[in-house]
This record gives sequence, structure tokens and C-alpha cells, in this order.
Amino acid sequence: VQLQASGGGLIQAGGSRRLSCSASGSFFINYTVAWFRQAPGKEREFVSAVKYGVGTTYYDDFVKGRFTISRDNDKKTVYLQMNSLQPEDTAVYYCAAASFLHDDYYNVDRYYNFWGQGTLVTVSS
Repeated sequence: VQLQASGGGLIQAGGSRRLSCSASGSFFINYTVAWFRQAPGKEREFVSAVKYGVGTTYYDDFVKGRFTISRDNDKKTVYLQMNSLQPEDTAVYYCAAASFLHDDYYNVDRYYNFWGQGTLVTVSS
């Protein structure tokens, strides 16, 4: 599967943005899709994931209540709605996919074997 992330840009603190991760290929429903981000000078970190099939969602603590992940299997697209953005959310956001990923590994980047190119989100104070 090939992934393309989009939707980044410059946002003022407190604002909102929706990122999209569009996939090509077959059996999209069989893939867990996640968002990771990497801020300048920092390691890549897990943000959120939506499981294959039933669509169980996972969030890291720093985005719970602010970000919402969803998927549209017909459109082969996963969305990340980001609200109440803060300057510390500034990063390149990557979407990633893995087929039938075990629940224990949804937040571990090395288990994802397909990656999009990243989209930059800059939050100004």
C-alpha cells in the first residue's frame, strides 16, 4: 500500500486542522493506520492509531481529548482532526500502515512497514 499525507500548514495556537492520509492498493480495511510526528531535534513519537477492521482508536496522552482519528474505508483515507493546537504540536506528521497489526504494537513505529511522506504542521503562538 502507498500512503500520502496532506493537510499540514501554519495554524495559530488554539486553532484546528485536519490531516488526511490517503492510501492506494487493496485491502485497506486490513491495515492499522497510525499517525506519528517528529519535531525538530526530537525523536519520532506516536500520536494516534486506528485499528484494522473494527476501527478501535488509540491516542497518546498528550493528544487525548484534542485529536480525533477516524477512517473511511470506502475512500481509503484516515483523518486526524486536531483541535486546540499548541506550539508544542509543531512537527512533521507521518502516517503509517501495517496489516493486521497486533494490539500490543500500535504505538511502535518499527512495526509499520508503509509510510507516507509527511506533512508539516506549524503552530504559532
